[in-house]
Amino acid sequence: MNVDFPLRFDGRGRTAETNDEGHVRDLIEQLLFTAPGERVNRPTFGSGVLELVFAPNGDALAAAMRLSVQASLQEWLGDLIEVANVDVDNDDATLRLTVRYVLRRTGEARTVTLVR
Repeated sequence: MNVDFPLRFDGRGRTAETNDEGHVRDLIEQLLFTAPGERVNRPTFGSGVLELVFAPNGDALAAAMRLSVQASLQEWLGDLIEVANVDVDNDDATLRLTVRYVLRRTGEARTVTLVR
């Protein structure tokens, strides 16, 4: 088992755990919502997605962000997942990211949608 993210305690007062699939989803969320330079020993970790919320909306911006997110996922989580598709939707102050991927260990296809 893996430590659940965000860190919390379960009903027994112990550190909450999650299965491998939940752990991969947690890793994706951490990567996407971490700004590059935010981690001390990993200055290139992150995707810069949160900046998209305040940027002018447009097709060119969405395409650039899609490529940036896909590159970040492949660089940092490429040993765990194969990215099939990344969709970026910026509507006013809401950022919606949909990532379709395949778990390398099991070959199962998964989709995660994150909203901020």
